[in-house]
Formats: sequence, C-alpha cells, structure tokens
Amino acid sequence: MSDTNELANGVLEGNRRALARLITRIESTRRDHRLQASEAIARLLPDTGKSIRIGISGVPGVGKSSFIETFGLHVVEQGHKVAVLAVDPSSPKHGGSILGDKTRMEKLARHPGAYVRPSPSGGSVGGVARRTRETIMAVEAAGFDVVLVETVGVGQSEYAVADLVDMFVLLVAPGGGDDLQGIKKGIVEMADLLVVTKNDGDLQKAANRAYQDYWSALRMLGGGHAVWKPEVMRCSAHTGNGIPEVWEKIEKYRDVMTEAGLIDERRAEQAASWMWEEVTSTLLAEVRKKGSLGHKMEEDVRSGNRTPADAAAEILKQFEL
Repeated sequence: MSDTNELANGVLEGNRRALARLITRIESTRRDHRLQASEAIARLLPDTGKSIRIGISGVPGVGKSSFIETFGLHVVEQGHKVAVLAVDPSSPKHGGSILGDKTRMEKLARHPGAYVRPSPSGGSVGGVARRTRETIMAVEAAGFDVVLVETVGVGQSEYAVADLVDMFVLLVAPGGGDDLQGIKKGIVEMADLLVVTKNDGDLQKAANRAYQDYWSALRMLGGGHAVWKPEVMRCSAHTGNGIPEVWEKIEKYRDVMTEAGLIDERRAEQAASWMWEEVTSTLLAEVRKKGSLGHKMEEDVRSGNRTPADAAAEILKQFEL
C-alpha cells in the first residue's frame, strides 16, 4: 500500500518517472501490478477528468503522427500540457510496439509541456480500451489538460477509441472521391470533426477537392448532436497552415458540448459501459480457468450434441448463476 501511495503522490506532483511506472503497471498482465494500478487510479480519481480527451484516427499514410506533432506543439505553446497516447500495432509474436512514436514525434516528445507514450495493443482492442481508460486518468492526474489518443486507423480500434474520448477527429488525405471509397461510412459518421491533411504544395488542389467532397458526404450522412454538427477543415502539418484553426474549432466544440451538459453525459455513459466491460472480462477470465469444462462443452456444441445455450448454462452453473 505504501508503494501505491508513493506512486499516486508522485503522479500528482507531476513526476514523469512515477507516471511512467504507473502506466507500466496499468499495461501489465501481472495480477499484483493490476491490483496496484487499480488502487493508484482509485486514489487519483478526484484529480482526473479535467482534460479535453480527443481521439485522432485516419488510414495509414494520412499523416497522423505529423499532424499530432505539429498540432501538439501549437497547443503547448498556448500554455496547455499535452499527453499523446499512441495505440500502436503489436508484434503478434512478442506483443510489443512496432512503431516508435517517440521517434516519429521527436520535437513533441522533447517538449517539457508534452508527454508521448507509445502503447502496445497486445492484439486485443478490448485490452487497448481497458488500459487506455486508466492511462487517460493517470495523465490527467499528472496535470495534462489535453489528451490525444491516436489509433492505428484500421480494424475496430476507432470504435473502441471513440468510446474513450470527448471528441473524435478523423484525418483524411487528399484524394476526394477515391478516398471516400476507402473509408468506412460508419467511421465518418462517428467523427465530430474531419480534417483534410497535406493541404500544401502539389497536393493543395487535391486537398481542396477532398474538402468539398467530404462536406457533400457529411450533408448526406447527417449525424452529430443538436448543438454540434460535424465540420470539415483543411490543414498542413508541414507548413502549419490551418493548425491554429483546428485547435480553435476543438475549443469551440468543448465549450458548446460542456455548456449543453453533453461532455458529462458522454463520460457518464462511458464509465457505466466500462463497468460492465470489467464485469464481462472478469467473468470470462474465471470461466476460462475452468478450461476442461469449457473445452468439453465446446466439443459438444461443435458436434451438435448440445445447443450453445444449454452448454453456456452448464458452464455458468459452476458460478451459481
């Protein structure tokens, strides 16, 4: 317990080492580490929730890291403290992070007002969501008031991250209609803001076309809230053009949604969802501990000797459910 108190106090003091240690325990699969992380997060709870949480996604090659670095540097220059939690693809063999976000965001990682933390996904979207929630709370307790969660831009990770943040920003590359075909409609519908990247040099005309195409797509899709309708913007991470305007739009979103009580509402829903996910994952882990019964029931279901519902009931009998 004393180590947990020391860890929590270090995070509250803004100690980077203590923060890194806590996040390492959050990401650990060891039972003692998980317990220590949970205790520390419980201690830190009153000092969390004071940031704007922004999810950033986009297909590979759209320039997420370049955007985040330029955007993050602009925001820290405005007096904010920025934490970047980058959810990387993982090695299927080792579960480690393939992409090195600190090497992709060197300037931002070195800035005293920023904290960049690559995070291995471990091949599980659910695992990413579970750990990232606690990591968001940890960096908030350490004093970071802008939290950026970058997704890999593929699979289901965007949906998981959208359930962790206050605002979901989708980056799209110049290419117009061709690009629209490559992005799932559901992802566009989730976005609170679309940003066309690489609006510079030879790509400027294509960026302008994409800008018009996405505005047309948004008008057809609808979506958003009564107080906020998704918009499309353009920027260049290379020149910095459009970056201040993107931050101003995010601030406007935060103010409008907060005044309407929708940020609190979204976070309350996310917290309740998190609770049930914890119940589900814990029960599933307990069920899997009784491996022999589970394997037997699965074989019976596969062979057609039992219905799935009957087999599930047999397994749950072990827990008096």
